[in-house]
Amino acid sequence: MVKLTLLHPQGSTPVQQWNFERESSIRIGRSPENDVVLNDPLVSRHHLELRRVGIPTPQASVQWQLVNQGTNGTFLNGILVSQALVPNDSLIQLARGGPMLKFQIQELGVKIPHSPLPTSPVCTHAGNPPGSLFCIHCGQPVVQAQQFVRQYQVLRTLGQGGMGTTYLAWDKEATKAGRPQMLVLKEMNTDMAQISKARELFEREARILEGLHHPGIPQYYDFFVEGGKKYLAMELIHGQDLEKRIYNQGPVILPQAIEWMIQTCDILDYIHRQDPPLIHRDIKPANLMVRHLDNRVIVLDFGAVKEIGTAPGTRIGAEGYSAPEQDRGQPCTQSDLYAIGPTLIFLLTGENPMSFYRRVGSVYRFDVQTIPTITPKLRGVIERVTEPKPRDRYQTAKELSQAMDACR
Repeated sequence: MVKLTLLHPQGSTPVQQWNFERESSIRIGRSPENDVVLNDPLVSRHHLELRRVGIPTPQASVQWQLVNQGTNGTFLNGILVSQALVPNDSLIQLARGGPMLKFQIQELGVKIPHSPLPTSPVCTHAGNPPGSLFCIHCGQPVVQAQQFVRQYQVLRTLGQGGMGTTYLAWDKEATKAGRPQMLVLKEMNTDMAQISKARELFEREARILEGLHHPGIPQYYDFFVEGGKKYLAMELIHGQDLEKRIYNQGPVILPQAIEWMIQTCDILDYIHRQDPPLIHRDIKPANLMVRHLDNRVIVLDFGAVKEIGTAPGTRIGAEGYSAPEQDRGQPCTQSDLYAIGPTLIFLLTGENPMSFYRRVGSVYRFDVQTIPTITPKLRGVIERVTEPKPRDRYQTAKELSQAMDACR
């Protein structure tokens, strides 16, 4: 049995569901003769077909194959495909920016979990698969909380850095505030709390995020002090950062790399146009997450953000991605644009951009002439955006975005 769930475009909540028990093929498109009809201008009349591969038996698993037939393309877990096997719990998007379907497959004799039902005080959580975080019956957490911080139930550690530790958390009061119950809770590390500069950066991240409202930036929820520790609650993004993506799957094709960097420029344009303008100071693949839902870039980690007009401060930036003036503690908005160059190199080669940083004439800069996936036109963009002096680069994120768009 296959279950297809249409997801809300602004989140992961179910909008409509279809169940198929015995079909060997499922046709999806805008035409009314399809098995799943999606009335969206981006969807072709006959957009794609899901075909069962093999015959289900008690010994053999059922596999399904996706065959794209739409003019605007089909994305499987964020990757443009023409034909591919579909893993369980995959996300299928019909065209860039089009409807998103969640694909769930049932092995013979196994029930597919249905959507969570309203919380029930008598739910025993029985029958949940091993390793489940949430009950398939009531939707509440079934794992033992690592800790409780105010109304937040900490379920799992997501990562730990020098500044803080991030947790996957459940907010039992979120529905009252009209936001998702799943979120990220960032706790400032105890040793960092003793350093005044670290406290300043942590608090600045919370203050900056609270004032920013852009779909490419995690949404701010809460900032508070509990038990002498500072906490920041913010939106949970389901996705993978570009550093992990490239290390796990290898370099991407040029149109995809350009598309992601154009999206990044859109976010940078937004923060650079704030009053006063903001500089991110830490643009790099590890801080650019691609959301599974729509394959769009989300800029993470605003702990290093600096407001233009404030005094020169701590030198912050990643080697290979940090502009020369930023290394001197004098960042500007063009410093963020500089990072787009080495990020493009990494996306298209899978190699550390410093491998291509060498002496050219009288200065050190990126030399990408030997990279076959970088066209002469894009090479010119990379060379200009990584000019040693800010005045010689593109001056705005929009200008850089237009230059990259012309390279597609």
